[in-house]
Amino acid sequence: MSQIDDRYLSDMLKQLLETPSPTGYTDEITRLCCRELERLNIGYEITRRGAIRALIRGGERQPGRAIIGHIDTLGAQVKGLKSNGRLEVRMIGHWSARFAEGARVKIFTIHNDAYRGTILPLKASGHTFGDEIDTQEVSWENLEIRVDVRAEDEKDLKAIGFDIGDMVAVEPQPEFFDNGFIVSRHLDDKGGVAAMFAAMKSIRESDVALPVDAYFLLSITEEIGQGASGILTKDVASLVAIDNGTVAPGQNSSEYGVTIAMGDQVGPFDYHLTQKLIRVCEENDIEFQRDLFRYYRSDSASAIESGEDVRTALVTFGIDSSHGYERTHIHSLHSVARLIRAYVCSEIEIPRDKDDLGDLSGFTEQPMNPHEDEKWEGQDDAPERPGDKS
Repeated sequence: MSQIDDRYLSDMLKQLLETPSPTGYTDEITRLCCRELERLNIGYEITRRGAIRALIRGGERQPGRAIIGHIDTLGAQVKGLKSNGRLEVRMIGHWSARFAEGARVKIFTIHNDAYRGTILPLKASGHTFGDEIDTQEVSWENLEIRVDVRAEDEKDLKAIGFDIGDMVAVEPQPEFFDNGFIVSRHLDDKGGVAAMFAAMKSIRESDVALPVDAYFLLSITEEIGQGASGILTKDVASLVAIDNGTVAPGQNSSEYGVTIAMGDQVGPFDYHLTQKLIRVCEENDIEFQRDLFRYYRSDSASAIESGEDVRTALVTFGIDSSHGYERTHIHSLHSVARLIRAYVCSEIEIPRDKDDLGDLSGFTEQPMNPHEDEKWEGQDDAPERPGDKS
């Protein structure tokens, strides 16, 4: 099978990062992804709002598999026009005002004009406010956008074309290093999407026969918790979300290899699908680790909450400083792409999943019997263990 093309993966990631896509302003990145799918000769459909459902046909329609990543990012909106000629701002998605301070942004007005600016704290100059620049509260209420236009008051802003609700995209400022590290805002989840495209390219170029249909889904509202709603088909039995895994104290994620999430704040992921992914890593010599996330949810949660009866799992690439100035390594993105490719090419292990409902025939099993040594512990009539001396 064709290998993962790391140059393509990096180039695709650059294109994704260069295309602003805060939740609610994703039309252009939808067009970018659809054009690339056409170039790869992969069929797709888009929903009314712009979520993408790409499909690589397999030998059977069911039980279909789906891989999902999201192309929307964190961002902001204009909350109000201020008397000092600046813009009041509120966040899109959940991210700290600490990481918003100093961010360069683009503001998109209803007149299709885009202006650049900077998110600043209300007290931004030490020459004016002294120590107060360090003691003011870190909050979105203490931020404003200084737009790079001549605007002295609210009237000037209105005349230029600014208004409440204007969308604000945070510029990613990406850096790609020769040692493989990548630093940028919005690697969540454009790194995962780039890995998905690299996997699709590898599958297409190898012309491998998939056992069942493989859907590659790109959602547009993950950052506000709605991503996978309304995009799955009834043929899909298993959904693997691709997203970031936080590298931080108390976590087991890494910027190298793949992290298999065992659970998040919503609860545990599907036992059988998760174990399947672990076996695929082991069988294909893909470096991996397991982790459990505390303050985290992904597109898999919105799929279940919207009523989909699918097995769910989460595969992550390691990110340091998630929802801030993020960093990952090409090794992790490459590993995720390898796992995606190997997974969709692997044989179906639960044929019963093709049916929505049924009896116990072919139903899955989970280990229940304790180890024999454990059964002997504390039992007066326990048999003598090999080698025991009375």
